[in-house]
Amino acid sequence: MAENTFTGKVVTGGGSGIGAATAHRFAAQGATVVIIGRTQAKLDGVVAEAPTGSTLIARVGDVSDEEGISRLVNTVAHDHGRLDTLVNNAATVEPLGTVSDMDAAGWRRVMSTDVDGVFYASRAALPHLRAVGGSIVNVGSASGLGGDWGLAAYDAAKGAVTNLTNAMALDHGAEGVRVNAVHPSMISTDMTAGFLQSEAIVAAALNRVPMRRFGEPAETAAVITFLASPAASYVNGAHIRVDGGLGASNGNPHLA
Repeated sequence: MAENTFTGKVVTGGGSGIGAATAHRFAAQGATVVIIGRTQAKLDGVVAEAPTGSTLIARVGDVSDEEGISRLVNTVAHDHGRLDTLVNNAATVEPLGTVSDMDAAGWRRVMSTDVDGVFYASRAALPHLRAVGGSIVNVGSASGLGGDWGLAAYDAAKGAVTNLTNAMALDHGAEGVRVNAVHPSMISTDMTAGFLQSEAIVAAALNRVPMRRFGEPAETAAVITFLASPAASYVNGAHIRVDGGLGASNGNPHLA
């Protein structure tokens, strides 16, 4: 993709893990990028590592705060004169647990970030995206396409993001706004760091992934920027796995 693909465009999204890698990739290709997150120090670190000569701005915000995130998205569009791409990347996997052992507060904590945040940010962004023929890229998960043991809330939340992507693609495609999703699995980020400390989990996971390695945030970022680019101008309602081939399996162990 050309270095100036997003020159003159304004992008907003998350500021850690996949979000940080995505911000750097958009910025390297000429976009003005505004990253949003809860922790100023973490955001400042992402800005400090931005490509030389790029424009990357940090804003503290919480996607689960309806009024706050709506105000922040509108401010980004106002300050920069437009908004071309919204990347809905914020998510939490914790607390882990089944429906039997999770309390309502834990359930709401996951849902408020992983689902409500997508709704709030998208609703605020849509008027600005309509004005320029922009797009939304939702960061789902392989866990939104199939279940995991002990991740009831996260699986439910990411499943909601999957079908919300479909609904928005149908509802807003005629308005000139494309809505797509990427679905990573076992990417090396802070969210997966706890799992990757277990040798047993690592061995079991690598045994299932045909490419025999974990993904890097930059590999998901490359797909996100493609979906937001002119090269994907007729791609709407797409769901792209970034999982090293994990989803190609029917679930059986190695039999041959």
